[in-house]
Amino acid sequence: MSIALLIIALAVILASAELFTNGVEWFGRRYELGEGAVGSILAAVGTALPETLVPIIAIVFTGGAAAEQVGIGAILGAPFMLASLAMVVTAVAVVVFYWRGRRPLAVTINEGVMRRDLSHFLIAYALALLAGVIHVRALHYGLAVGLMIFYCYYVWETLHAEGDLGEDTKPLYFHRDPEMPHTYRIFLQIGVAILGIILGAEIFVKEVQVLSETLGAAPLIVSLLVTPIATELPEKFNSVLWIRSRKDTLALGNITGAMVFQSTFPVSVGLVFATWQLTEPALVAGALALFSGSVFYLTLRIRHRLTWWSLGGAGSVYFAYLVYVFVHAS
Repeated sequence: MSIALLIIALAVILASAELFTNGVEWFGRRYELGEGAVGSILAAVGTALPETLVPIIAIVFTGGAAAEQVGIGAILGAPFMLASLAMVVTAVAVVVFYWRGRRPLAVTINEGVMRRDLSHFLIAYALALLAGVIHVRALHYGLAVGLMIFYCYYVWETLHAEGDLGEDTKPLYFHRDPEMPHTYRIFLQIGVAILGIILGAEIFVKEVQVLSETLGAAPLIVSLLVTPIATELPEKFNSVLWIRSRKDTLALGNITGAMVFQSTFPVSVGLVFATWQLTEPALVAGALALFSGSVFYLTLRIRHRLTWWSLGGAGSVYFAYLVYVFVHAS
């Protein structure tokens, strides 16, 4: 039954992601927003809802040591997955659609959008990890407020940046007309898509955790390695769909923008409502995420571009953590 529910949940998430990417593009065109605002804020925050709800429910409403570990693992695991497996999925999508003749092999991005996202992520996530080894509650509360202000500044900066969204958007599914659809149809489609994403992710997370706990894995490890795979599916699917459409900045901005959001708002929840005393597995995952983000940022600073193989190289970070977990558990 769990396998069947996983397949159904996957189908719901995929269909909802298609609706969402289409709807959010039309939202951006309706209000003349740039590709950074659409990919790094609207798409990133919208599809980040499932993994944001997991730690909030675990820490704030469930309570208890095990639930707190699950919440912290979900908070730190989301950027880790985005900086590793999500980039690999994007790289694979580039190669697959190139082989199918749907797009060129070169990855074309807005360097300013990517560098802005990655720099904000590195600052916020590093502070979150630092707070995990400095157990001063007053510092945690202050940092929680500071991270929220930091994200608001990032949103303001992104909304005021330039970037052409393009004119090759498919007709809105809830309108099916190439002309500009009514605003209420755009909001209706986005709303239905978000509900579908949340429903599909909730079912997927529940069933994945059931299967994982059957194997006897520790709550923190399950939350770091398994839960984010399920909750990050919307970002991965959205990015694949945009890679197919040759909208690489939207595809990668959807990932890097989610990294910024995940390292600020959910972290603030953890800082306020949890003890935020990070264990070694959590710190190792966080350090690897910072390493991956730093490599991408430096690549952009030095080479001014990203390639499919540099994106695929992020898989080594996830593999390294798997090796660490295996050795640590031995």
